[in-house]
Amino acid sequence: MSLELDDRYSRQVLFRGIGSEGQKRLAVARVAIVGCGATGSAVASLLARSGVGTLRIIDRDYVEPSNLQRQTLFDETDARESLPKAIAAAKHIASFNSQIVVEPQVADLTPENVEALLEGASLILDGTDNFETRYLVNDYAVKNGVPWIYAAAVGSYGVTLNVLPGATACLACVFPDSPQGTFETCETAGILNSAVNAVASIEATEALKILVEAEDQLRRTLLSLDVWTNERAEIQVGKPRAGCRACGERDFIHLEGEGRPHITLCGRNSVQIHERHRPVDFRVMNERLKPHGKVRHNDFVLKFWREPYEMTLFPDGRAIIKGTTDAGVARSLYARFVGN
Repeated sequence: MSLELDDRYSRQVLFRGIGSEGQKRLAVARVAIVGCGATGSAVASLLARSGVGTLRIIDRDYVEPSNLQRQTLFDETDARESLPKAIAAAKHIASFNSQIVVEPQVADLTPENVEALLEGASLILDGTDNFETRYLVNDYAVKNGVPWIYAAAVGSYGVTLNVLPGATACLACVFPDSPQGTFETCETAGILNSAVNAVASIEATEALKILVEAEDQLRRTLLSLDVWTNERAEIQVGKPRAGCRACGERDFIHLEGEGRPHITLCGRNSVQIHERHRPVDFRVMNERLKPHGKVRHNDFVLKFWREPYEMTLFPDGRAIIKGTTDAGVARSLYARFVGN
């Protein structure tokens, strides 16, 4: 290890659980972070500062002013320019650790691209906001024997689970079916940045244990905590559950895309349209949309306002339409202004 690196990580190397050998393991590690919102941005920052050699940050969204209360890798300029979160995260990480590699991927993780986006990762971390994507990650991880960590936060509450395929229960062992009914979200219940950082800190620490091969120190429970009420609970999950769809039967329905909608709601009174085979020339689209409303773009996104709606268009044709949760309305707007 170079003197410069030795000095940068000296306080971490002094910690007996890491040491110089552990730091070397971190330097060659490749971690994929799926989602770079509140939890994802916090864990990305922690691992980047810890010296994890390669971080692949996968996120479909862009920075908004409401993110700044809890999403620690972004600033007001990112929100003003509507930068994709993966791009903004890579930019800020480079400003405090230029010695690691960050691979930003502005994409929605789907059955079609999951192999390409997660290939080569030695660990996958959850920074997403929905079970649809988490079950997809779980299927990929179990099938390929890649460890991953589930983490979520809402309100003042956080929850996390380590998944070591073959050694511990997976997400489908604990939750055989996706939770049904209505649930609190950041849009309805709000969120404390302290809850985000608490669960992200736990997730990052467990990630370091996996990466330095300190698996005997790993927590083998589903951990939940509430930073407001001071409640805390752990449920032993132990070994894979007999008859688990993923672990036991090797039935990876989420990799096959079963039941996955072409149009999905993505919170914030918004609908996402999964068009991925319609390359968009922003300059041409800018001229086309000018007569119909306010429009601006950078290299990464095009924003179009047609009251009461706001459309964010990505270069691959994917769009997020804000101002409705009606998929029919969203599809109609997309067809009208982008194309059928």
